[in-house]
Amino acid sequence: MNICLFGSARDSVPEIYITQTEALGRLMGARGHGLVFGGGARGMMGAAARGVRTGGGRLIGIAPDFFDKPGVLVDCDELIITEDMPARKTKMIELADAFVIAPGGVGTMDEFFEVLTLLSLEQHEKPIALYNIAGFYDGLLAFLEKAAAEDFFLPGLLDLFAVTDSPAEALDYLESK
Repeated sequence: MNICLFGSARDSVPEIYITQTEALGRLMGARGHGLVFGGGARGMMGAAARGVRTGGGRLIGIAPDFFDKPGVLVDCDELIITEDMPARKTKMIELADAFVIAPGGVGTMDEFFEVLTLLSLEQHEKPIALYNIAGFYDGLLAFLEKAAAEDFFLPGLLDLFAVTDSPAEALDYLESK
């Protein structure tokens, strides 16, 4: 299975996010999964890539042409360069069999909400795991629960993804779908 990981590209985040995302990557590789990601060498992307490589998995990096600079991208088994960020996201979604949303910022939120929206509109059937390391997504989950309680989206939206806090739990969920 090719699992797309969306997550921060910043190394300055607390170390627990880096180590836990690298652990997820190692388990992905050990279980024979490939990683589809933004190709970045830093943050969650770099951590997942290091882990997958250590675990023996395959790396498919997808990056816009303006990221193609020394030290920015990981040496991938396959590197796809796109014209821009929207084309990058589209290609990542296309090549993925499942999604993990690691801790991240606005770009990660954009990616999460796009794959969740597409799933809710039945434009794909790929499972999504929100990787809630150290409670990172607790605030987002509270917001989503409030929005659901006040009928801002269709019933059942919160059932379309799993909230996990361990590498094994995330992969068990994705593999079960």
